Amino acid sequence: MATKVFGIFDKGQKIKGTVVLMPKNVLDFNAITSIGKGDVFDAAGNLVGGLTSIVGGAIDTATAFLGRNVSMQLISATKTDASGKGLVGKETFLSNHLPQLPTLGARQDAFSIFFEYDANFGIPGAFYIRNYTSAEFFLVSVTLEDIPNRGSVQFVCNSWIYNFKSYQKNRIFFTNDTYLPNQTPAALKAFREEELQNLRGDGTGERKEYDRIYDYDVYNDLGNPDSGDKLARPVLGGSSTFPYPRRVRSGRKPTRKDPKSEKPGAIYVPRDENFGHLKSSDFLMFGIKSLSHDVLPLFQSVIFDLNFTPNEFDSFDEVRGLYEGGIKLPTDIISKISPLPALKEIFRTDGEQVLKFPPPHVIKVSKSAWMTDEEFGREMVAGVNPCVIRLLQEFPPKSSLDATIYGDQSSTITKEHLETNLGGLTVEEALNGKRLFLLDYHDAFMPYLERINISAKAYATRTILFLKDDGTLKPLAIELSLPHSNGIQYGAESKVFLPAEEGVESTIWLLAKAHVVVNDSSYHQLMSHWLNTHAVMEPFIIATNRHLSVLHPINKLLYPHYRDTININGLARQSLINAGGIIEQSFLPGPNSIEISSTVYKNWVFTDQALPADLIKRGLAVEDPSSPHGLRLVIEDYPYAVDGLEIWDAIKAWVQDYVSLYYPTDDTVQKDIELQTWWKEAVEKGHGDLKDKPWWPKMQTVQDLVQSCSIIVWTASALHAAVNFGQYPYGGYILNRPTLSRRFIPEKGTPEYDEMVKSPQKAYLRTITPKYQTLVDLSVIEILSRHASDEVYLGERDNKNWTSDSRAVQAFAKFGTKLTEIEGKIHSRNNEPGLRNRYGPVQLPYTLLLRSSEEGLTFRGIPNSVSI
Repeated sequence: MATKVFGIFDKGQKIKGTVVLMPKNVLDFNAITSIGKGDVFDAAGNLVGGLTSIVGGAIDTATAFLGRNVSMQLISATKTDASGKGLVGKETFLSNHLPQLPTLGARQDAFSIFFEYDANFGIPGAFYIRNYTSAEFFLVSVTLEDIPNRGSVQFVCNSWIYNFKSYQKNRIFFTNDTYLPNQTPAALKAFREEELQNLRGDGTGERKEYDRIYDYDVYNDLGNPDSGDKLARPVLGGSSTFPYPRRVRSGRKPTRKDPKSEKPGAIYVPRDENFGHLKSSDFLMFGIKSLSHDVLPLFQSVIFDLNFTPNEFDSFDEVRGLYEGGIKLPTDIISKISPLPALKEIFRTDGEQVLKFPPPHVIKVSKSAWMTDEEFGREMVAGVNPCVIRLLQEFPPKSSLDATIYGDQSSTITKEHLETNLGGLTVEEALNGKRLFLLDYHDAFMPYLERINISAKAYATRTILFLKDDGTLKPLAIELSLPHSNGIQYGAESKVFLPAEEGVESTIWLLAKAHVVVNDSSYHQLMSHWLNTHAVMEPFIIATNRHLSVLHPINKLLYPHYRDTININGLARQSLINAGGIIEQSFLPGPNSIEISSTVYKNWVFTDQALPADLIKRGLAVEDPSSPHGLRLVIEDYPYAVDGLEIWDAIKAWVQDYVSLYYPTDDTVQKDIELQTWWKEAVEKGHGDLKDKPWWPKMQTVQDLVQSCSIIVWTASALHAAVNFGQYPYGGYILNRPTLSRRFIPEKGTPEYDEMVKSPQKAYLRTITPKYQTLVDLSVIEILSRHASDEVYLGERDNKNWTSDSRAVQAFAKFGTKLTEIEGKIHSRNNEPGLRNRYGPVQLPYTLLLRSSEEGLTFRGIPNSVSI
């Protein structure tokens, strides 16, 4: 708010503004000394000089924007012209460079600008900006000072500005004020609607680098059928066979062999979703590209040179050597990796020829505790994939697969199998006492095993666990199933394995657990991580940009939780989940990977993404008004659920406080045309294959809005953090979380069985992920598990001027305070010796839902968004 009130100005007065921007050369890896390749145009678009001669420091760079190269025009929020639109002021150019401005962030430049002003203009509510150079720049913010009857006015921009000829309409920015559509000042209403139309586009044409258009498309760009049948992939989305969330449309031409598939090429990302290389997260994404295109082919060439190093680990010590001694590589290989700046933090090199990975957290204290049954069970509630285990409510476990297609898929686990290790309890007593739990991947993998096992040796798994008196989970039985040898229509052929601590039986038990973890690792990467956070979020981001103005309160609420998601998803389609990409190379389903995630999406339910609903659905909590958060956990020491419920409640309380500022009644929700269009399109287009499901909120009440926004915020922040930032701490030790299985459990009388008896470690290593795929897996998950230096965490904003509404600022501060309190509670719980699942045999405290973090590989921190 203004600190003083001004009277009416005489004509000829000036308004001072400060413009903060970042030149392109500061944001690019490859442009070290020049601002760009383009030329400078004057206000009429005439060529007046080149920028390529401008080299050196910030002052030289900054001078490129002075003269008549960047202009602005203020737009009034209170005074209109004859057409009813806000008055547009005179075109004005940047005036002076302000290199010493103390509030500037790293690599930012500030400029002053002076606007002619008189009282008849009113209060500015927006501005046009024009760039007359051909080199784009990143506009950070604009501040106007001493506005009569207002004081200072803030514009939070965060947008790329290209040459004005790139746009059909002038680029416009609005103040940080907040208005529902029907409360928008009359002078700004047409501008508000016009900008949303610009962001929607017309749904035609191929997108260009400078476009900011958001539109929907199916996942039709993962394969490359023109390069052979092995690289063909089904189109995901737009059918009942392969339903999928939508992604941003790029409009590339179809492939020759499949007109429904899009040709590979540069991935379109709406320009303001792709910050170039402004942020460290982009630096990490650049690392994935370098890894995919440059490093992995080098690894492969070396690994398959059997004179150098075979594609097998020969001992557990050799695996640990990845972190302790490193891998010796030829000098020419190291010389090709070392210059890649994005990989210097990912790979450590000692001397000339040694490549080292950082030690994963899971073996920092104990090198062997990962092998224990207690740790195996603990990681189901405190590991990197804690969202799948459920209460066993009927015995034996049943399959939901269609028996007319898949035959009898019933479990072969018997009561006798379980009661051996139930300590005197019967199965009925354990069921009634809610002490039996199931990790079930049978139905997810069984329909695909025949295809998967063309190149692998995998099972569909079921694991039953018992909740002991000390709160830990004890595995009782593992069922490994294959399609019937006479055909899948005849059902499954299954074997049941029981715990063992000695002899060959203990090796077989360890192998059975490895097959379970291979299922779990693949399901985690494809479903818990990719589908349930990255993919399902993108439609909401598209719909928000198409239908909620930057002036809309819900846009301001959700905007931080969208940062970088479309960008990283685009990269994933290009290098991670594409045909022949990193995920297909290093995880069990291979070419079937994303198709399996489509099958899982059929049963995705938006409202079940709320943590309380998820826990209740899995039988791990029951409603109880007398318990904290209104839920009583069936497993009291369930670190993900205990910490997560605190975070969930804090998010929902913040959303409730914020939404109530703008929506006092249900009627306000129903009459908000932007909100209604946003939700309708997010459901009917963004998640169009599930649009007819009855569980979608109707968006008719304040609580519909609060619940839906809370789910979006939770999914983008805490849920993603819980399943992402533990990947390397747990999975960086491939023995603990293998991603591939290459041998079935050996049968007596076979050479593999004899090898298992003679050398259990070799038998294990020949079963799980081999050396090359291990290097692929470790390299990628380390990048994905890192925090960027400029990460913005839950309860933080990257700009303090995100809103002019002091009530919203106060509510947000309350949210941040609550999150800090929760961090203290988590630390306290981690120090309680009786909570054994929080620490485990590996002595690794559960810290994934601590909201703050330092940069790097920290095993903690909740960023606002699905940014990596």
